[in-house]
Amino acid sequence: MQISEKYNPQETEQKWYNYWLENKFFHSEPNDKPPYTIVIPPPNVTGILHMGHMLNNTIQDVLVRRARMRGFNACWIPGTDHASIATEAKVVAKLKSEGVNKSDITREEFLTHAWDWTNKYGGTILEQLKKLGCSCDWDRTRFTMEDKLSQQVIKSFVDLYNKGLIYRGYRMVNWDPEAKTNISDEEVIFKEQNGKLYFLKYKIEGSEEFLSVATTRPETIFGDTAVCINPNDERYAHLKGKNVIVPIVDRVIPIIEDEYVDIEFGTGALKITPAHDINDYEIGQKHQLNMIDALDDDGNLNEHGLHYAGKNRFDVRKQIAKELEEKDLLLKAEDYVNKVGTSERTGAVIEPKVSVQWFLKMSEIAKPALDVVMDDEVKFYPEKFKNTYKHWMENIRDWNISRQLWWGQQIPAYYYGEGENDFVVAEDKHQALVVLEEQKGIIANLEDLRQDDDALDTWFSSWLWPMSVFDGLLDPENKDINYYYPTSDLVTGPDIIFFWVARMIMAGLEYRKEVPFKNVYFTGIVRDKQRRKMSKSLGNSPDPLELMDKYGADGVRVGILLSSAAGNDLLFDEDLMLQGRNFMTKIWNAFRLINMWNHEDKPAIATDNQAIEWFENKLNKTIAEINDQFEKFRISDALHLIYKLIWDDFCGWYLEAIKPNYGEGISKEVYNKTIYFFEELMKLLHPFMPFLTEELWQMISERSVDEALVIAQQKEAGAFDEAIIKNFETAAELISGVRNYRQTKGISPREAVEVYTNASEFANEAVVRKLANVSDIHFGQKTDKPSFTFLVGATEVSIPLSENLDLGEEKAKTEEELKYLKGFLVSVEKKLSNEKFVANAKPEIVEVERQKQKDAQDKIAILEEKLKSL
Repeated sequence: MQISEKYNPQETEQKWYNYWLENKFFHSEPNDKPPYTIVIPPPNVTGILHMGHMLNNTIQDVLVRRARMRGFNACWIPGTDHASIATEAKVVAKLKSEGVNKSDITREEFLTHAWDWTNKYGGTILEQLKKLGCSCDWDRTRFTMEDKLSQQVIKSFVDLYNKGLIYRGYRMVNWDPEAKTNISDEEVIFKEQNGKLYFLKYKIEGSEEFLSVATTRPETIFGDTAVCINPNDERYAHLKGKNVIVPIVDRVIPIIEDEYVDIEFGTGALKITPAHDINDYEIGQKHQLNMIDALDDDGNLNEHGLHYAGKNRFDVRKQIAKELEEKDLLLKAEDYVNKVGTSERTGAVIEPKVSVQWFLKMSEIAKPALDVVMDDEVKFYPEKFKNTYKHWMENIRDWNISRQLWWGQQIPAYYYGEGENDFVVAEDKHQALVVLEEQKGIIANLEDLRQDDDALDTWFSSWLWPMSVFDGLLDPENKDINYYYPTSDLVTGPDIIFFWVARMIMAGLEYRKEVPFKNVYFTGIVRDKQRRKMSKSLGNSPDPLELMDKYGADGVRVGILLSSAAGNDLLFDEDLMLQGRNFMTKIWNAFRLINMWNHEDKPAIATDNQAIEWFENKLNKTIAEINDQFEKFRISDALHLIYKLIWDDFCGWYLEAIKPNYGEGISKEVYNKTIYFFEELMKLLHPFMPFLTEELWQMISERSVDEALVIAQQKEAGAFDEAIIKNFETAAELISGVRNYRQTKGISPREAVEVYTNASEFANEAVVRKLANVSDIHFGQKTDKPSFTFLVGATEVSIPLSENLDLGEEKAKTEEELKYLKGFLVSVEKKLSNEKFVANAKPEIVEVERQKQKDAQDKIAILEEKLKSL
């Protein structure tokens, strides 16, 4: 067969991906095989492929393809998340560009636009995952807003409400003024920001005296309802029970006492603004203070802001500082660095806001979810993340599940009156009428009901994902959920351990009394060489599609995995992609070489037999090691083992050993064995490099659809003899020693050499003679001729120097080397003669130094012998 000189990924990748799809190799149905299931962490429907996706999905594909090749019924469920905040923001921006404001249209009209946007752009990332080679069961693709998944979300809300776990409450929330919704504590990112600490004068009512109060947010004074001091603070004892006047606002508010105030911090007096700070809110509740909300949903001052009404909170901060100074109400302003809460999605500075929201009680369902991780019923890789999980679960707060958005599952609460509690919870309006009559004794019509405007938090749909993708809440006994659940492995980032992983475990235990997966593998974060997280905003993230065009999908997959140690951050380096491409070239050229050889009816020679025996043992040993690494989820280490087995062992040693002499052919028996080895290597490599391996597999011989590599079964680890492997490694060291002689002395590889050795024999002698080009081996003999000598373990090997060498120059080099070694030996012996070192150092460290001493002494003896002969 004619094989092109170079491998062309562009020609190959689409061809084989289409072949796999056409033959339904990725599709799974319940059968008699053991299941292996992975559910994809659903990427946002707004998303495009980035480096984090590429790492995460390559790992998942490796696991799924390997399971498929190891006799499992592998099922990888793909899908996307509706991403409430991100998608709504995109649709609002699109409408705005067309001159339409969200507030000017109905919810139904807005949802039509949102679905149009989703249908147009929502599948982009899934198509990009196909280019990467992901072997998902595309027939099972799900979307968190599709009808059946939405039904399950609503069903779970009603169930949890009826169990008393969901409640409606007036609480302080994190308000995102840009997305115009509240967000959960976990979605708030605290960032250090440079600002000012303003010291304001709060005049004591009926006096010229004033209290100094420090704040970083002077624009919130319009919501002040008290100033608080510590009852034990003697400085302010005379002010107890008095009032102060809020600067600019001129409102009289009380001085209250609470031990919450730190006497040592700031001025020891706090302005209390219950509507705009979580701690102030708690104090306000305790002291029954009024609540004045001075900001609107956009983060602008409202009518309480007096002449600043309608202005942005940050603009007011600058302007009010000037006004305070002009009115002699500002003592001073100092530079101040503080941590400011920002929205994970929009980056906007969070505004604490009191509003009515829906909450899910977490303490009750968190306890069993903590236990299963601590007891390793769900195993974390790396294990260090158990501590992070434990800390969060033990300090868990109720989950705020309502969002002031339209894109998402609408909360199934139906109001029938104006009172705060005039509502019922039901799966739809018709059911709500039934519930209303049963629970409240009220008979009403559909038009009498008004559904809650809020949508549910996106995570409230994705926490059901391992069950809802199999319609497990709609039909708990269907064949898919009973076969595929619990899933096998979850691959995700540690940044969503609380958002998603913990909540999925809770939901699985709540609804199926089973954990949703057995193992969680946390990938590291992809960073650039400066250790910065890759992001669009920093402009430091390469386009994965461009990388795949440049290096091939296989090259990129290998490149990103070579540097991805389990759970550690990955420092991205494009040179690794080049290494991946070079690996493809190496394998391609290896097959071209094998394919060029003529096959002859002749027996295998000693070199062939020794190489075959060694490689068979090496292959079995490496398969066992690869399996062990996969058990520990050390996927990068497994790839390194395969890489070394192919590049060093197969290409570097095995093929060199069996390569026929120029003009000769290879024994058919040896050729067949070599093809067998090559096929087994392609099976091991296929999960990592699916396209190249399938291409070569199909070139080796004509294959039926049932014989495609994607469904071929990997070899089990067979027995191996460690001595055979060790002997060949010794032979390889001997060959390398001879090659080193040639390289350092400028001797041609074609010039045969003779060897003297103290050994009585060499294991794999035929291989040594061929690959080192040795004409004679004098066992158990020394030579008086000037020689190049080296040690392999206790075996001494001497090669008489070529007549072409300058002996004077050789003598000078030897003397220089001898001088260095003697100096080195003195330093080692000095250390070993130090009684303190020998007594206190670990025994293994002392042993290393003694070995250094022996090696140096042996080498010195050899060099001194060499000098005599020179």
